[in-house]
Amino acid sequence: MSASTANLTVRPSAAILSDAQRAEKMSSLSFGRTFTDHMVVIPYRDGAWQKGEVKAYGPLMLDPAASALHYGQAIFEGFKAFSQPDGSVKAFRPRDNAERFNRSARRLAMPDLPPDLFMEAADALISLDQKWVPKNVGESLYLRPLMFATDPFLGVRPALEYLFVLFASPAGAYFPQGVKPVTVWISEDYVRAAPGGTGEAKCAGNYAASLVAQAQALEKGCDQVVWLDAVHRQYIEEMGGMNLFFVYKENGKTIIVTPELTGTLLPGITRRTLLELAKDLGYESEERKLTVQQWRDDIAAGRMTEVFACGTAAVITPVGLAKANGFEMAINKGENGPITMALREALLAIQHGTVEDRHNWMHTIP
Repeated sequence: MSASTANLTVRPSAAILSDAQRAEKMSSLSFGRTFTDHMVVIPYRDGAWQKGEVKAYGPLMLDPAASALHYGQAIFEGFKAFSQPDGSVKAFRPRDNAERFNRSARRLAMPDLPPDLFMEAADALISLDQKWVPKNVGESLYLRPLMFATDPFLGVRPALEYLFVLFASPAGAYFPQGVKPVTVWISEDYVRAAPGGTGEAKCAGNYAASLVAQAQALEKGCDQVVWLDAVHRQYIEEMGGMNLFFVYKENGKTIIVTPELTGTLLPGITRRTLLELAKDLGYESEERKLTVQQWRDDIAAGRMTEVFACGTAAVITPVGLAKANGFEMAINKGENGPITMALREALLAIQHGTVEDRHNWMHTIP
């Protein structure tokens, strides 16, 4: 039995799956459909975070008047823990997620969760459920922290009560048949975020608003949607819920370029990682604005050689074809690019502990 921590009471589930039952559930993993034995819940009321619990995973009790259901005060994060060659488990940059979680909370007028409490919750849950961490390269234990308003009140104001929840899901390889380039639809009908809005917050409403554009992309025969800025409708922002990168070959140098943060883009942790990792591999990296026309011109001229998206779930996803009203363009002949794959393999090697973690990105679970 795990011991309670300073801020959490640990109550192990009485219905923990057997090794055989767990192995059966983990034999064919897809993303976000299988969940571990436990979860963390920490309530906020009377102006302070209360003693939390690590307890059996299960449904939450919620008042129908809970203000999150009406006014959308709901945020979340996502990070991963990985099995290491020595049998230990390490999480990738969880404190960065804790800090971004609080930035999202402030934008939605929600209380900060102390980063140390976020880390304490993560350590407790992963430690208790570490048998759920898959062993193979490309597999991981995905952690989903979220916070939402539980105050049963129908007035439009910041809630007075909230619930922080953390649960985990073993995730198989995002590309079980191998990494293949995706086709994207450049949306001209919808925008993800506007200046002054919630674009840089990881809030539930951003994702709800994106679903109709994603459905349109599927109707156009594409896998994902590419968002443009809300003002000019020409600057590239994101791909679905992922950050985009563009690979350039200029004057004998390899440069990876990503749209600069303007307040409407999500400041991705994988995005920040790749800007640093690129330099380790001898590439240059830049953040700058890029229009659709520049994208087309640079592909046509051969200056831009690869495009990829990055995020926690898929790590790195190559883009092989982009479509829009009136045109389409192939990228790297629709094949995986060498720079894209080198970055992907380098990041996975760090996460799985097969190369040195020079940047101290990996957090050891006690």
